[in-house]
Amino acid sequence: MVTTTKAFLRDLWALARPYWFSEERRTARLLLAVVIALNLGIVYVNVEINHWQNAFFNTLQDKNQAEFLNQLIKFCWLAGAYIVMAVYGFYLRQMLQIRWRRWLTERYLNEWLDGRMYYRLQLTDRGTDNPDQRISEDLRLFADLTLTYTLDLMSTVVTLVSFIAILWALSGPLTFMLGDASINVPGYLVWVALVYAIAGTWLTHRIGKPLIKLHYDQQRFEADLRYSLVRFRENAEGVALYHGEADEKRNFVGRFREVMANWWEIMQRRKKLTGFTYSYGQVAVIFPYVVVAPRFFSGAIQLGGLMQTASAFSQVQGSLSWFVDVYARLAEWKATVDRLIGFHNAIERARAEALRNPGVAQKRDDDTGAIVLDDVRLELPNGRVLLEGANEKFVPGEAVLVMGPSGIGKSTLFRAIAGIWPFGNGRITVPGNARVLFLPQKPYLQVGSLRDVMCYPEYSGRFEDAELGQILADCGLPHLAERLDEQHNWALELSVGEQQRIAFCRALLRKPDWLMLDEATSALDAPSETQIYQLLKERLPNTTIISIGHRHTLAAFHDRKIDWWPTEESEGVQAAAA
Repeated sequence: MVTTTKAFLRDLWALARPYWFSEERRTARLLLAVVIALNLGIVYVNVEINHWQNAFFNTLQDKNQAEFLNQLIKFCWLAGAYIVMAVYGFYLRQMLQIRWRRWLTERYLNEWLDGRMYYRLQLTDRGTDNPDQRISEDLRLFADLTLTYTLDLMSTVVTLVSFIAILWALSGPLTFMLGDASINVPGYLVWVALVYAIAGTWLTHRIGKPLIKLHYDQQRFEADLRYSLVRFRENAEGVALYHGEADEKRNFVGRFREVMANWWEIMQRRKKLTGFTYSYGQVAVIFPYVVVAPRFFSGAIQLGGLMQTASAFSQVQGSLSWFVDVYARLAEWKATVDRLIGFHNAIERARAEALRNPGVAQKRDDDTGAIVLDDVRLELPNGRVLLEGANEKFVPGEAVLVMGPSGIGKSTLFRAIAGIWPFGNGRITVPGNARVLFLPQKPYLQVGSLRDVMCYPEYSGRFEDAELGQILADCGLPHLAERLDEQHNWALELSVGEQQRIAFCRALLRKPDWLMLDEATSALDAPSETQIYQLLKERLPNTTIISIGHRHTLAAFHDRKIDWWPTEESEGVQAAAA
């Protein structure tokens, strides 16, 4: 238990520390210092209110009207100070929270995107589920709850120290006989509060401990359900064509059953925990008066002393019971921290693996004008060989068609040339100053305006409307020229063929030195395919084209053809020029 707690605190500090030592450390520390000062001010006001209670209730007992009015005025000042400090403490804490969340979001996005870790994780670490949720939701909860619980715990400790001294002085000694011996317990109310809080804390932990794992699983199940619904929306046409509604419904219902089953377990556990904490809280309301009443009835203290002592006892007991009060949400926070730690560790493992096994080495060479494959071997993440012993040279100015059976690694070779495929070995040399553009079979179309989609990833403001409209017309999409500023999810608005035409619009806009086409015309009919290739030849005369395709009609647009076929000696394939 101790080892696990130490490991968790070490990981928690590793997550929290970077921000407080970052380039924003001065502003962050200043905000934190102000918030802490305001919280300490609130504790001071609570101490003053505790002293005020003694004088106020004694005034009532003595029926002193003049002093009663003075005490009311004093309370107004104390209450006003409390309100101002509470409001600005909350406001500045929110400011610090959003600044911390922004910094964390940028950091995690950088780690996830840097070196294409997002791509490697998708291929190798399927256990790291729903990174989108971890970056958006978990980071929000982490910044919010970590600040909240840290500041609350600090205030609780200061409150405990402040009021425990008051309670010790007010409670006096407790003397009782044990056999023939007289036992004297100084500050007995402090010990009563301590025993009461320790018992409550221990029972709370025993009852609520399973909530940590249940909350962790709940976040995962909710994210899985949300992801399935998003995937369904993005592929609505495919589902409709397959009449797959029944299967999709079974999938949704199955995932929701996981959500509901886990939620039911949370309900059962929360019912037990809530029942205990409510009982504990209700007993805590009357408990201070019960333990202080003997001194009041004996005449040792007046009504004001009774109220002050009961209030001090409640503050001490409440501070000691902080863990009981926040346990349910503390379990949710612990699950959030565990998910972020797991996400961060998965990225670090992927980064370390990339350093140990860099895969196919990509070399940028300004002195060569060709793309050269030197003994390239490509593998799947499970180790199965796709291609081995590939030695090939693609020279500028020629158009090359790569053909072969599906699944032998043609698209994977393009990924290796792009420098994103991490499995295999060998070397690929790419011209250092060359601009290379890859057009996959299914283009990526982001949500946004059509002009932004056309120009992606370039800044759309570089291009005039007339130029964009002309390119749309050249690529067979003249009807879209008037929709450049419309905001849509264009992957759902356009057919696959239209999406492929949009990809060729990007090529005409960017004018790359090398254009890699991975079945980029598979959704087009033969006349449209011919039109597109002729357009490329006319508009991009200095661009070297390398195509992957299955149609033999493509050979007419290329100078050379490479056929890849499985070898008899190995699991891989070899190339034969034609």
